[in-house]
Amino acid sequence: MTSRAWALLILLAFLWGGSFLFVGVAVREWPPLAIVLARVGLAACALWTVVAALGLPVRGDAAALRAHLGMGVLNNAIPFTLIVWAQFSLPVGAAAILNATTPFWAVLLAHWAMAERATPARLTGIAIGFSGVVAMVGVDPLAAPWPAVSAMLSGTLSYALAGLWGRRFRALGIPPLLAASGQVTVASLLLLPLVALGPVPPWPSPGAAAALLALALLSTALAYQVYFRVLELAGPVNLLLVTLIIPAFAALMGWAVLGEALGWPHALGMGLIALGLAVMDGRVFSRFRRS
Repeated sequence: MTSRAWALLILLAFLWGGSFLFVGVAVREWPPLAIVLARVGLAACALWTVVAALGLPVRGDAAALRAHLGMGVLNNAIPFTLIVWAQFSLPVGAAAILNATTPFWAVLLAHWAMAERATPARLTGIAIGFSGVVAMVGVDPLAAPWPAVSAMLSGTLSYALAGLWGRRFRALGIPPLLAASGQVTVASLLLLPLVALGPVPPWPSPGAAAALLALALLSTALAYQVYFRVLELAGPVNLLLVTLIIPAFAALMGWAVLGEALGWPHALGMGLIALGLAVMDGRVFSRFRRS
């Protein structure tokens, strides 16, 4: 990865780390589907305003529409809903740590769908990483919030699928701004009837309203432009390494704003996940061998 790709990856980690904080504030007042609809709906309005201001041509052919539909479902509607629901039971830092399992799914999917052989190093990294998940949720399986943990892991699987699906935007010549605009629009259209069938959420407090706006504009509209740029520069597997950096930002924000504390199981879990990613990547250990 180039220095530019790494800089964008860190920026993306900061923006997505903030999303866990903003959701942690919003779930105190709003139901999951309403939060997700506000996130993607406001982001869609902001992004299409920029598209119109720049006068970018919009493709409406079948291939482009399929690409947007797949990303809207896999990268927005499914994982956003699952992760927001999980955060009713999980603190900000713990949710972000579980989010770091995304690259492990990516390796397995690449082995199955892209004929990228899962090497011993990658399989070892997966085993170490999932041991980190076990360490984080605790040794007593009955005491762990397993429904929330399962929702988080399902959401990260959907993210990994989206990373593979999103490669087609570059092949189609669709720029990051239009790719981001299309996927959040699809997610909005899918979620709108579901939210309309449920109870009307209460008017948000100033704090919740600010969190929803930041979630939509910073952690979604801006973040997905950065996301597609990193995808172009570094590829889907390197892109998903962002989830290793997110927990540090999310835990710091949760501590500073919400007063959340992370215990030793969370530190151990994050450490094992980091070690698993390092084993999968291999570059750190290769440098040691050369020195």
